[in-house]
Amino acid sequence: MTVRVPPSTPNGTSEVWSIDFRETAPALANTTMYEKDPIASIFGGLSVGVPGELRGLEEAHNRWGRLPWARLVQPSVDLAAGWTVGVELGRRINLDMFAPLMTRNPDWKAIFAPRGVRLREGDPIRRTNLSRTLATIATHGADGFYHGEIADSLIKKIRAEGGVMSHADLANYRVKVERALEGTYRGRKVYTPHAPTSGPVLLHMLNLMEKFDLPSEGRTGLNVHRYVEAMRFGFAARTKICDPAFTDNLDRINEIPLKSFSTEIFKNMTDDTTHPPSYYQPIYDVPEDHGTSHVSVADQDGMAVSITSTVNLVFGSQVMDPVTGVILNDEMDDFSIPGAPNAFGLWPSPFNYPEPHKRPLSSTVPLIMEYADGSFLLSTGGSGGSKIFPAVFQVMLNLDWGYDISSAIEYGRLHDQLYPEYVEADDIYPGELLVELQNRGHRIQVEDINRVAAVVNAVMKKDGTVFAASDSRKNGIAAGY
Repeated sequence: MTVRVPPSTPNGTSEVWSIDFRETAPALANTTMYEKDPIASIFGGLSVGVPGELRGLEEAHNRWGRLPWARLVQPSVDLAAGWTVGVELGRRINLDMFAPLMTRNPDWKAIFAPRGVRLREGDPIRRTNLSRTLATIATHGADGFYHGEIADSLIKKIRAEGGVMSHADLANYRVKVERALEGTYRGRKVYTPHAPTSGPVLLHMLNLMEKFDLPSEGRTGLNVHRYVEAMRFGFAARTKICDPAFTDNLDRINEIPLKSFSTEIFKNMTDDTTHPPSYYQPIYDVPEDHGTSHVSVADQDGMAVSITSTVNLVFGSQVMDPVTGVILNDEMDDFSIPGAPNAFGLWPSPFNYPEPHKRPLSSTVPLIMEYADGSFLLSTGGSGGSKIFPAVFQVMLNLDWGYDISSAIEYGRLHDQLYPEYVEADDIYPGELLVELQNRGHRIQVEDINRVAAVVNAVMKKDGTVFAASDSRKNGIAAGY
């Protein structure tokens, strides 16, 4: 979470903070825990990281909240008690890959296929036990989750499914609060969280693109090639990132968002051709996740919040505690597994192996941007696994090319993470620009815009007016109150 606290005086300066509530590995985690069974990092109790989101929300509320905690949680209590299946949930429930989970696993079937047939858009759905859990949290705060009957039930379920998490892991979880990582882009101030998010990588990519005169040149085939190349160098830099508390070389991480680092990397950018992945010198692994959501908020006083949360894959670890109704994450999959390549054949990064209490690498980049004078400009972020920070990156470039915030988000996107060795392009991306990429050596794979991909939303202030947009790729909406 990135939080902008507006100046308290007319001529004062804002404060921008990051709250890291990233999951951590349990105390009994170790670097070799998945060597014999890599799938255990994705499904089952051993894939569950110690959850931190409630502690993060509580920390933000304690520091800057105005309304009572119970009032803020109550709408979630009411919603969980019963609602109507929407477009996105209906689509996910009915994907073929989830048929066994929804129709054969009794914990899931009772909610998502109560009559033996999976629910569809428009059907009523109830998560009564989750509503009861949320009511306890509304009354007792985050402690109601990390201690007592809820904690007892969660630990019992995780261990029954093969996990190693303990009551002490839950009780000892701590968030990290610090001033946000700050950079600049074309004179504007950019704030993101520190490692192990991909905030430093996003700043690096912006630093590279700042060296070109993009706003006046427009979206040309050359400039599209340039931003794909910046993306490739960004993914190479990302392989150097891990939890800063678990490295003896912080300089490796701290140099990534610096202008001086981008100046050195820029010497290797070529306008006429792309290169094999080894040219960019990755160290390597690229975790994938798809169970992420993002919210961008700004209020009338200039306070802004950009918050990204995730359970990793679409339905997390596919472990649901039937007593509490909680679907458990599989964030341990965001660690690298020694000796085991991922689905793309990429060998793991030695910086991102699981260790007790370690936070795994993340693609999230909840971002806040200010004008040069320090006034609020933008709150944005996204979901979509390794596509998150490249998507936010492209939205920011689109704004410089004169698009309004909605058009900047809706425009077709490209994605290149070095492996697999092609540029993934939305099928609405202009064909003539794809041809120019091909002429520079890029392999192109066109994909349906309606697939599960990156999703961005944003709140932007321009000329005294607030604009908001949410990506139609995930049926998002913007709302004002």
